Amino acid sequence: MSSDASRDLDAWVPRLIDVWRQRRAVRGAGGPRRGPKGRPPLVEGPADRLTPPEVKEVATGIKRLSLGLTRQRELAGAAYMDDPQLLGAYLLFYWPVSYAQARALLTELPARPRTLLDLGSGPGPVAFAGIDAGARETIAADRSRPALELARQLAIAASESLGTREWSPERPLPDGTYDVVTMGHVVNELFGGDLARRAQLLEQVLGRVKPGGSLVVMEPALRDTSRALLAVRDALVAKGFAVRAPCLFRGPCPALLKPSDWCHAERTWRLPPLTEALARAAGLHKESLKMSYLVLAPKGEAWAEPPPGRVFRVVSEALEGKGRQRYMGCGPEGRLGLALQDKHRTEANARFFHLARGEVIRLSGATEEKGDGVGLSDATTVELVARAGQLVPKPE
Repeated sequence: MSSDASRDLDAWVPRLIDVWRQRRAVRGAGGPRRGPKGRPPLVEGPADRLTPPEVKEVATGIKRLSLGLTRQRELAGAAYMDDPQLLGAYLLFYWPVSYAQARALLTELPARPRTLLDLGSGPGPVAFAGIDAGARETIAADRSRPALELARQLAIAASESLGTREWSPERPLPDGTYDVVTMGHVVNELFGGDLARRAQLLEQVLGRVKPGGSLVVMEPALRDTSRALLAVRDALVAKGFAVRAPCLFRGPCPALLKPSDWCHAERTWRLPPLTEALARAAGLHKESLKMSYLVLAPKGEAWAEPPPGRVFRVVSEALEGKGRQRYMGCGPEGRLGLALQDKHRTEANARFFHLARGEVIRLSGATEEKGDGVGLSDATTVELVARAGQLVPKPE
């Protein structure tokens, strides 16, 4: 995540804490102390951090959310944001994470969005990420009235303009067309796992995207949710839709050939102290931003031409072996293992030993085809084409 995005997120943290405390005071026994002239309730506590009792209280809700959305999955599709404890936990912990993920992905758009619709917005982390990325007109749409109310309170606290709409997948989409439509961590919770219905909804949503615009779908980096997103991708690709990012391969996703494979992204970020404290209290790890995602083009737009040469996006962490370095790469020719022995390291291929998930590289010179992989040699040149999160290919 860029330094500008980190500074923007830092500015949001005191607002999140203040809105959470106001809402908590309203729910408190005996009612809140009101500020002058009917202003929001007066609440005490550090502006930029939670007190130890507050951390303990919020961590309890975070554990419930984590268990219900990433492990047992019984909360997926449920109206959990109508639960005050879970909504508060989401606001203080998952909101900054989703905001940071969205800011990272919005850098992959070919143009800065002017109009943005955020479907399944909750209290608006992705919507506000769009605003901070330059969107001038933004609408947050969700079925949870309490979540939308928090989004409106945050907009007031930040002096930002945000429209809100009540929306669920069973209702018509909000009117209008948009430069960008976002769906952050929502598609995996829809229709009880019916992938055909998910694909049908995304096709309808793409009908609201202006020419040259994008639909950004962001999902958890779990195996099952990631594979489900890739299956929806394949259904849309089969209907003629193009993927702007991250795919360089235009056919059915090769990660689905083996049940053990999946594909997700990872971005570096600087954890806000609030997120770090809550993660530690809840026993979770958020040192990096992990998510599965697609940036889709509206119907009729062609796939962008990949960079010239033999290119691959790195789609795994380093798979170190005895005397060699290995990654999984996915490019126009498919998903292949890429390996280089230590003894073949040269100045021209040394970059291979320091790659990160999501980066795009170009191989030139001698290589050896080895079954479902590519062996690099001391005659191979490894060139970094794009870092993780950079648009590939770069617009002219």
